[in-house]
Amino acid sequence: MSQKSSYGFAGRVAAAWIQSKLTPLVIVGSLALGAFSVWKLPREEEPQIIVPMIDVFVQMPGASAREVEERVTKPMEKLLWEVPGVEYIYSTSSPGMAMAVVRFYVGQDEENSIVRLNQKMQANFDLIPPGASQPLIKPRSIDDVPILALTFWSHRYGDYELRRMVAQVHDAVKQVPNVSAATIIGGQRREIRATLNEGKLAAYSLTPMQVYGALGASNRKLPSGNFSSVNREFLLETGEFLQSARDVGDVVVGVASGRPVFVRDIAELADGGEEPSQYVQHAAGKSFFPAVTLSVSKRKGTNAIDVAHAVLQRVDALKGSVIPSDVEMTISRDYGETAAEKSNELLFHMMIAVISVSILIWITLGFRESLIVFTAIPVTLALTLTVFYLYGYTLNRITLFALIFSIGILVDDAIVVVENIVRHARLPLNVGRPLMQVAVEAVDEVGNPTILATLAVIAAILPMAFVGVMVEADLHNWHLP
Repeated sequence: MSQKSSYGFAGRVAAAWIQSKLTPLVIVGSLALGAFSVWKLPREEEPQIIVPMIDVFVQMPGASAREVEERVTKPMEKLLWEVPGVEYIYSTSSPGMAMAVVRFYVGQDEENSIVRLNQKMQANFDLIPPGASQPLIKPRSIDDVPILALTFWSHRYGDYELRRMVAQVHDAVKQVPNVSAATIIGGQRREIRATLNEGKLAAYSLTPMQVYGALGASNRKLPSGNFSSVNREFLLETGEFLQSARDVGDVVVGVASGRPVFVRDIAELADGGEEPSQYVQHAAGKSFFPAVTLSVSKRKGTNAIDVAHAVLQRVDALKGSVIPSDVEMTISRDYGETAAEKSNELLFHMMIAVISVSILIWITLGFRESLIVFTAIPVTLALTLTVFYLYGYTLNRITLFALIFSIGILVDDAIVVVENIVRHARLPLNVGRPLMQVAVEAVDEVGNPTILATLAVIAAILPMAFVGVMVEADLHNWHLP
């Protein structure tokens, strides 16, 4: 029996690789893959939590909360429980509306969950009680949290003008790749308000519903046919959308004494901002100025840093044209910047840990031994980061903290193996023997116990993989108002 065959698992692995020509190529290739993975891995502040959550809204105008609960909420809950993968359902019944938050198990495929729920609801539209609307289904995820918030304010303009300006910025930002949603917060939307005069309505024998119907009929554009001429097809349209207070005032709402009655005859018209439902103000010194905020969310699995930088570049290009020079922009939230800062800081700390351990080995065992540890740890971390990239993980504070924690195990294994090789090499009976053979024997002596110790540590940490319930609870608390 050869000496190589008498080795254990660790010894045979060491004997196979210690003099192999592929060993340096594997080391260089692993480091190159790790560097590529660090460059390409998406970075974000929070980890990707796959917990599909879907809101279902049903309106029932005029119904009391008790009636909504009995006729809408309870039957809807029974249907939702039939959807595979549902773990919890949180429902709320209020006057005129029912809301159900459907939460699936951790790890359920988000798209499949949405499809299953939609199919279940559409297959039971015939059960909708009279007076209730069809359900509005809105999926929710951790990516709905904005990564970037831009607040626009000015000493000159009010929130009505600011919102109209931000609406144009919103259209440009939506065209940036990997932007999933952009929301305008604050300001006043444009509104043409018609304040009816009761006395004039009575004089012309008109009702508010007649005025409402006339405005609705006039504010539309409908196709009216087509015709062909000279090898061209012309499309005909009838009507036009109302665009100004003058257009609204010219709408005919009735006839009195053989003469048309216009909206301007019975109402006062004002073209301005609506009553705001959200207020945003910016504090500059001791003064507060009206402001409008544009929040931006990214798509799932994309790099928060790249998306934030692309949005800021697009907004900077709009300055001077869409954004006036006397409008200021303040970055209220930038998760891309914080994600870059935290990920770079954690990567820096990983490098410090590797260098510190190598210096410690240099002092205690020697320079050559420290080079072995200095090479082994980065190679293992590089392969781990490559697996992250292949499996679609992201660099965030959870994954990076896990890597820093794993350095302790890597360092412990490396120190034990290297120290035992040094001890064997310095024994009097091994003087003059080939160093490669001595190293294999030393690895074979402590390799298997070291592997078992590592597996024991993994077994002790493995229960952390089952903390999904805590994650679900945190996500639920974030989601519900």
